Amino acid sequence: MFDAVDQQRKPAVVRPTLIVKTGSTMPDLAARRGDYEDWIAGGLEGAGPIEVCRVVDGDPLPAPETLRGVVVTGSSALVTDREPWSETTGAWLAEVHRAGVPQLAICYGHQLLADHLGGEVGRNPSGREIGHIAVALTDAGAADPLFEGLPRTLRVSSSHRQSVLRVPAGATVLAHNEATAHQAYKLGERTWAVQFHPEWDHDVIRAYLEARYDVLREEGLDADALLEQVAPSPHGAQILRRFGALLSG
Repeated sequence: MFDAVDQQRKPAVVRPTLIVKTGSTMPDLAARRGDYEDWIAGGLEGAGPIEVCRVVDGDPLPAPETLRGVVVTGSSALVTDREPWSETTGAWLAEVHRAGVPQLAICYGHQLLADHLGGEVGRNPSGREIGHIAVALTDAGAADPLFEGLPRTLRVSSSHRQSVLRVPAGATVLAHNEATAHQAYKLGERTWAVQFHPEWDHDVIRAYLEARYDVLREEGLDADALLEQVAPSPHGAQILRRFGALLSG
């Protein structure tokens, strides 16, 4: 038996924040700037030690209660393709929510979480949304701690073809725009999901627009206008910092 002094000297277990990697950026961009997990980790001030689980490569997911928090990356995959690794990850994200572990699900993660908690995911009715976009916070979003100190209209980066068509029961919509009705939602007190990419800066979204220039024109989008709209904005980085601060609080 340890006495009281021995128990006080026992080092505390520091739980990590887990980045769940569901995809990768373009190879050329990764060689120059790093990948999704690097951009996310760089923005999570105060999140403690960070680990990466590459679920798309078959890495096993840990027990939710061993984690301080979870961030889910984007992916070029489609939730509706229901690949085995994706279905396993979606079920695990639902467990994380039920365990009360704070999580921030981004783009593909936003959709995957909704799909496994009773929402609906499918082709975005407005078609592809890509570029440096404006997103409006709802009253609930403006009052939410994740968006504390931010203006009612955010300027962020986005690239998606599918979207959350119906949020899970009990979810609160935090942000929207004309192209995507559910840009952000929250479940309970510790689960947030955003369709846009807070980890992408103006350099990243410009690289995506340039790489997909011909495809965008074939789809009837004004690629030149989208490129002209790209500009630096601190809002995405501020959201990541806020999530990191919530993990450290």
